[in-house]
Amino acid sequence: MGRIIALVNQKGGVGKTTTAVNLAAGLHKAGKRTLLCDFDPQANATSGLGVDKNEVGVSTYDIVIDGKSAAEAVIHTKYGDLLASGAALSGAGVELVGLERREYCLRDALEPLRNSYDYIFIDCPPSLELLTLNALCAADEILIPVQCEYYALEGLSDLMTTMRAVKRKLNPTLGIFGVLLTMYDGRTNFSAQVAEEVRRHFPGKVFAAVIPRNVRLSEAPSHGLPIFAYDRFSRGAAAYDALVQEILTKGA
Repeated sequence: MGRIIALVNQKGGVGKTTTAVNLAAGLHKAGKRTLLCDFDPQANATSGLGVDKNEVGVSTYDIVIDGKSAAEAVIHTKYGDLLASGAALSGAGVELVGLERREYCLRDALEPLRNSYDYIFIDCPPSLELLTLNALCAADEILIPVQCEYYALEGLSDLMTTMRAVKRKLNPTLGIFGVLLTMYDGRTNFSAQVAEEVRRHFPGKVFAAVIPRNVRLSEAPSHGLPIFAYDRFSRGAAAYDALVQEILTKGA
């Protein structure tokens, strides 16, 4: 049975979508069956796998709001399967309010696909509203990218509070898959200090693999490619490959 992992951080610009795209693509490259569910109205994960968000037939909006079949919405790419997003999803938070079992719409949609994949990743919007709540209810675990910069831990207490509330009321088995340090600058003591602080807050949960600041990682999405296809010899590719190997080695 596949694992459903939501990538969550309400702060924007922490490398959440970059991680979702490259982790799904990297595990696919390693022979795993992966599905990336783009649940962010910005649809950056969709374009990051080379799919034009304006040409998507059935999107994640149609799945959760109109009850369309997720299996029929799956797009097969060279880098793994995708449930694409689009602009319509931006209004879904409001529309979900009036639905029965509104917190479970995404879970109900993804559950029939679980046995078809080893990993299902959900790329969440940078907020803690109803779309993200749906992802937390659908997921087995969360992966938290944390930027190695000032205020990195700001807001994480809100995320942990939300997670505890979800565990208590809606999804009692929700756990932490791991915390990933991103945008690490090895030239500064400050990045090392932030990394140490994050490890202190999340003992045993922080991945050994660290994602550096890397211009090639920033460029890859504009070409609709994961880093392994854009520049497999870059530091960014090496870092995500290390993360993939760590996950495979741990059997995580």
